[in-house]
Amino acid sequence: MLHRDNDSSLADDGAATSREFRHTSVLLDGAVDSLVRCPSGNYLDGTFGRGGHTRAILERLDAEGRLLALDRDPQALAAGADIADARLSLQRGVFAELDQHADAAGLLGKLDGILLDVGVSSPQLDDPERGFSFLRDGPLDMRMDPESGIGAAQWLARTGVDEMARVFKTYGEERFAKRIARALVTARQETPIERTHQLAEIVKAAHPAWEKHKHPATRVFQAIRIHLNDELGQLERALDAALEALAPGGRLVVISFHSLEDRLVKRFIRDQSRGDTHLPRGMPIREDQLNKRLKPVGKALRADEHEVELNPRARSAVMRIAEKLA
Repeated sequence: MLHRDNDSSLADDGAATSREFRHTSVLLDGAVDSLVRCPSGNYLDGTFGRGGHTRAILERLDAEGRLLALDRDPQALAAGADIADARLSLQRGVFAELDQHADAAGLLGKLDGILLDVGVSSPQLDDPERGFSFLRDGPLDMRMDPESGIGAAQWLARTGVDEMARVFKTYGEERFAKRIARALVTARQETPIERTHQLAEIVKAAHPAWEKHKHPATRVFQAIRIHLNDELGQLERALDAALEALAPGGRLVVISFHSLEDRLVKRFIRDQSRGDTHLPRGMPIREDQLNKRLKPVGKALRADEHEVELNPRARSAVMRIAEKLA
């Protein structure tokens, strides 16, 4: 997916100029190179998006290879309807349940690689009707699956100051969370907050310290989106699910786009590569008894200058790779 630019997630870099909502996959070659090591293997793309990584994976597979791709956004699935390839199974679902999808396909514990390209996609950001960005006015929604849960407008209408502030601080790392929450609750008493520009202007007026080159509403928009879509919870569950779905020697490749995601992925790989650490001090134990389940593959990778020049939103992408141990 081509995603937001870290904390300036809603910057207008590379925005679509038409209703096509252009889409460019980040770290495409590096991710696929790291993932596909056996052309006849079984693979899973947990975030189909507009199919950039999926198509690249299919190009690397031979006639025996299989690819299962997931997405919870019905618009993404509709965009993939033109891929006529018997090796591909494109399904609606969240990547937190990738183990269930793998099990249904008879691939649980047999996957040679899993790719998770985390976060919101450019088509979602660039379409004002989806309500993810304040750059274009539209209805406040922000749901990756618009047929599930409540949208941002409903959430803002019913949420109290304390909970609103918690979300802004936890998922947006917003220093002035309580102040902004109070301003929003006051504003909604006069007029329902239902449009992206409306929300952005209220936050802008309430924010006392604007950051250079960053709209003051950026962190609030990020926080609401992450909360409504349970993005960090989905990622945590997806990492655990991937560990069960991978075959020994299978690769886990995760591309994330802001520090909250990357810290979670980094910690997961670290913990699973250390194994059991809560053992009594001094207990004699062999290395193979530590139950280590992953080993990191190389260091975290970022987009190079050329890719960032072509695709400014790639500048915040971080890719981490791990391999499942036997």
